[in-house]
Amino acid sequence: MASFATHNALLLVDFVNEIVDPNGKTSGKGYADFDARHGSLDRVSALLTQARKEDFAVIHVRIGFSADYKEQPEASPVFGGAKKFGALQLGTWGTEFHPKAAPTENETVITKHRVSPFYGTPLEAILRTFGVKNLFVAGVSTDMAVQAAIRDAHDRDFACHVIGDCCIAPNDDDHAHALRLLGKLSKIITLEEFLAEAHHSTPI
Repeated sequence: MASFATHNALLLVDFVNEIVDPNGKTSGKGYADFDARHGSLDRVSALLTQARKEDFAVIHVRIGFSADYKEQPEASPVFGGAKKFGALQLGTWGTEFHPKAAPTENETVITKHRVSPFYGTPLEAILRTFGVKNLFVAGVSTDMAVQAAIRDAHDRDFACHVIGDCCIAPNDDDHAHALRLLGKLSKIITLEEFLAEAHHSTPI
Protein backbone atom coordinates (compact mmCIF):
# COMPACT_ATOMS: atom_id res chain seq x y z
CA MET A 1 0.00 0.00 0.00
CA ALA A 2 1.32 3.45 -0.91
CA SER A 3 2.28 5.82 1.88
CA PHE A 4 -0.14 8.36 3.34
CA ALA A 5 1.56 11.30 1.70
CA THR A 6 1.26 9.96 -1.84
CA HIS A 7 -2.51 9.69 -1.44
CA ASN A 8 -3.02 13.24 -0.23
CA ALA A 9 -3.40 16.66 -1.79
CA LEU A 10 -3.83 20.07 -0.25
CA LEU A 11 -6.05 22.33 -2.36
CA LEU A 12 -5.87 26.06 -1.66
CA VAL A 13 -8.56 28.12 -3.35
CA ASP A 14 -8.60 31.84 -4.18
CA PHE A 15 -6.07 33.17 -1.67
CA VAL A 16 -5.35 36.05 -4.05
CA ASN A 17 -4.63 39.68 -3.21
CA GLU A 18 -7.81 41.04 -4.78
CA ILE A 19 -9.88 39.04 -2.30
CA VAL A 20 -7.90 38.78 0.94
CA ASP A 21 -5.67 41.87 0.99
CA PRO A 22 -7.17 45.06 2.50
CA ASN A 23 -6.19 46.89 -0.70
CA GLY A 24 -7.95 44.39 -2.96
CA LYS A 25 -10.94 45.56 -4.99
CA THR A 26 -13.23 43.04 -3.29
CA SER A 27 -11.99 43.70 0.23
CA GLY A 28 -15.23 45.49 1.06
CA LYS A 29 -16.99 42.14 1.10
CA GLY A 30 -15.39 41.34 4.44
CA TYR A 31 -12.68 38.81 3.65
CA ALA A 32 -9.73 40.95 4.74
CA ASP A 33 -11.57 41.89 7.94
CA PHE A 34 -12.28 38.21 8.64
CA ASP A 35 -8.58 37.43 8.29
CA ALA A 36 -7.63 40.34 10.52
CA ARG A 37 -9.91 39.06 13.27
CA HIS A 38 -9.06 35.35 12.98
CA GLY A 39 -5.48 35.20 11.70
CA SER A 40 -6.59 32.84 8.94
CA LEU A 41 -3.70 33.52 6.57
CA ASP A 42 -1.14 32.85 9.30
CA ARG A 43 -2.80 29.46 9.75
CA VAL A 44 -2.68 28.87 6.00
CA SER A 45 1.04 29.56 6.07
CA ALA A 46 1.52 26.94 8.81
CA LEU A 47 -0.72 24.54 6.90
CA LEU A 48 1.40 24.92 3.78
CA THR A 49 4.63 24.39 5.69
CA GLN A 50 3.40 21.10 7.14
CA ALA A 51 1.89 19.84 3.89
CA ARG A 52 5.17 20.47 2.08
CA LYS A 53 7.12 18.76 4.84
CA GLU A 54 4.89 15.69 4.52
CA ASP A 55 5.19 15.69 0.72
CA PHE A 56 1.53 16.38 -0.02
CA ALA A 57 0.61 17.32 -3.56
CA VAL A 58 -0.05 21.06 -3.14
CA ILE A 59 -2.37 22.70 -5.65
CA HIS A 60 -3.17 26.40 -5.78
CA VAL A 61 -6.30 27.63 -7.57
CA ARG A 62 -7.10 31.23 -8.38
CA ILE A 63 -10.03 33.03 -9.99
CA GLY A 64 -9.05 35.34 -12.83
CA PHE A 65 -10.03 36.74 -16.20
CA SER A 66 -8.10 37.79 -19.28
CA ALA A 67 -7.50 41.49 -19.97
CA ASP A 68 -10.54 41.55 -22.29
CA TYR A 69 -12.65 39.59 -19.75
CA LYS A 70 -13.76 37.13 -22.43
CA GLU A 71 -14.30 34.43 -19.78
CA GLN A 72 -16.38 36.63 -17.49
CA PRO A 73 -19.99 35.52 -16.92
CA GLU A 74 -21.66 38.93 -17.20
CA ALA A 75 -24.97 37.75 -15.74
CA SER A 76 -23.30 36.36 -12.61
CA PRO A 77 -24.11 38.13 -9.31
CA VAL A 78 -20.61 37.15 -8.19
CA PHE A 79 -18.45 38.01 -11.20
CA GLY A 80 -20.66 40.26 -13.32
CA GLY A 81 -19.04 43.48 -12.13
CA ALA A 82 -15.42 42.37 -12.54
CA LYS A 83 -14.82 44.13 -15.87
CA LYS A 84 -16.50 47.35 -14.75
CA PHE A 85 -14.19 47.63 -11.76
CA GLY A 86 -11.12 46.12 -13.44
CA ALA A 87 -11.07 43.40 -10.80
CA LEU A 88 -9.56 39.91 -10.89
CA GLN A 89 -7.58 40.59 -14.06
CA LEU A 90 -4.87 38.03 -14.78
CA GLY A 91 -1.34 39.38 -14.90
CA THR A 92 -2.02 42.02 -12.25
CA TRP A 93 -1.30 42.26 -8.54
CA GLY A 94 -4.92 41.38 -7.80
CA THR A 95 -4.65 37.81 -9.07
CA GLU A 96 -1.27 37.14 -7.53
CA PHE A 97 -1.38 34.84 -4.53
CA HIS A 98 -1.09 36.45 -1.12
CA PRO A 99 2.48 36.05 0.20
CA LYS A 100 1.29 33.87 3.09
CA ALA A 101 -0.34 31.44 0.64
CA ALA A 102 1.98 31.70 -2.35
CA PRO A 103 3.07 28.64 -4.32
CA THR A 104 6.64 27.50 -4.72
CA GLU A 105 8.13 27.10 -8.18
CA ASN A 106 7.31 23.39 -8.34
CA GLU A 107 3.71 23.52 -7.08
CA THR A 108 0.72 23.30 -9.38
CA VAL A 109 -1.22 26.49 -10.15
CA ILE A 110 -4.65 26.36 -11.80
CA THR A 111 -6.68 29.33 -13.02
CA LYS A 112 -10.46 29.08 -12.95
CA HIS A 113 -13.19 31.32 -14.35
CA ARG A 114 -16.12 30.20 -12.23
CA VAL A 115 -16.82 29.43 -8.55
CA SER A 116 -15.86 25.74 -8.58
CA PRO A 117 -12.18 24.87 -9.06
CA PHE A 118 -13.29 21.78 -11.00
CA TYR A 119 -15.36 23.61 -13.62
CA GLY A 120 -13.49 23.98 -16.91
CA THR A 121 -10.09 23.21 -15.36
CA PRO A 122 -7.70 20.22 -15.38
CA LEU A 123 -7.98 19.81 -11.60
CA GLU A 124 -9.58 16.36 -11.63
CA ALA A 125 -7.08 15.03 -14.17
CA ILE A 126 -4.19 16.35 -12.09
CA LEU A 127 -5.53 14.76 -8.89
CA ARG A 128 -5.97 11.41 -10.66
CA THR A 129 -2.46 11.62 -12.09
CA PHE A 130 -1.04 12.26 -8.62
CA GLY A 131 -2.99 9.26 -7.29
CA VAL A 132 -4.84 11.40 -4.77
CA LYS A 133 -7.52 9.79 -2.63
CA ASN A 134 -7.75 12.25 0.27
CA LEU A 135 -8.36 15.90 -0.57
CA PHE A 136 -7.74 18.59 2.05
CA VAL A 137 -9.24 21.98 1.22
CA ALA A 138 -8.86 25.52 2.51
CA GLY A 139 -9.87 28.69 0.76
CA VAL A 140 -11.99 31.74 0.18
CA SER A 141 -14.78 31.79 0.65
CA THR A 142 -16.02 29.04 2.92
CA ASP A 143 -19.59 29.47 1.69
CA MET A 144 -18.83 29.60 -2.05
CA ALA A 145 -15.59 28.32 -3.60
CA VAL A 146 -14.76 25.93 -0.74
CA GLN A 147 -18.30 24.59 -0.69
CA ALA A 148 -18.31 24.19 -4.48
CA ALA A 149 -14.96 22.40 -4.37
CA ILE A 150 -16.14 19.93 -1.74
CA ARG A 151 -19.43 19.19 -3.51
CA ASP A 152 -17.64 18.49 -6.77
CA ALA A 153 -14.83 16.51 -5.14
CA HIS A 154 -17.29 14.41 -3.16
CA ASP A 155 -19.16 13.45 -6.33
CA ARG A 156 -15.84 12.46 -7.91
CA ASP A 157 -15.27 10.03 -5.03
CA PHE A 158 -12.46 11.81 -3.22
CA ALA A 159 -12.41 11.60 0.59
CA CYS A 160 -12.84 15.26 1.52
CA HIS A 161 -11.52 17.23 4.47
CA VAL A 162 -12.01 20.93 5.14
CA ILE A 163 -9.49 22.71 7.38
CA GLY A 164 -12.12 25.00 8.82
CA ASP A 165 -9.94 27.54 10.61
CA CYS A 166 -7.86 27.99 7.44
CA CYS A 167 -10.88 29.17 5.46
CA ILE A 168 -12.14 32.74 5.09
CA ALA A 169 -15.72 33.98 4.65
CA PRO A 170 -17.43 37.39 4.48
CA ASN A 171 -18.51 37.05 8.10
CA ASP A 172 -18.62 34.62 11.00
CA ASP A 173 -22.23 33.59 10.41
CA ASP A 174 -21.66 32.61 6.78
CA HIS A 175 -18.51 30.74 7.77
CA ALA A 176 -20.19 28.74 10.53
CA HIS A 177 -23.25 27.96 8.41
CA ALA A 178 -21.09 26.78 5.51
CA LEU A 179 -19.06 24.49 7.75
CA ARG A 180 -22.25 22.94 9.09
CA LEU A 181 -23.36 22.14 5.55
CA LEU A 182 -19.92 20.96 4.49
CA GLY A 183 -19.91 18.52 7.40
CA LYS A 184 -22.48 16.48 5.50
CA LEU A 185 -20.02 15.80 2.68
CA SER A 186 -16.62 16.08 4.32
CA LYS A 187 -14.74 15.86 7.57
CA ILE A 188 -14.24 19.25 9.20
CA ILE A 189 -10.90 19.51 10.97
CA THR A 190 -8.77 22.23 12.51
CA LEU A 191 -5.20 23.17 11.65
CA GLU A 192 -4.11 21.67 14.97
CA GLU A 193 -5.70 18.34 14.04
CA PHE A 194 -4.11 18.44 10.59
CA LEU A 195 -0.67 19.11 12.03
CA ALA A 196 -1.00 16.28 14.55
CA GLU A 197 -2.25 13.67 12.08
CA ALA A 198 0.01 14.62 9.18
CA HIS A 199 3.01 14.46 11.52
CA HIS A 200 2.17 10.84 12.35
CA SER A 201 1.60 10.03 8.65
CA THR A 202 -1.74 8.36 9.29
CA PRO A 203 -5.06 9.14 7.62
CA ILE A 204 -7.12 11.77 9.40
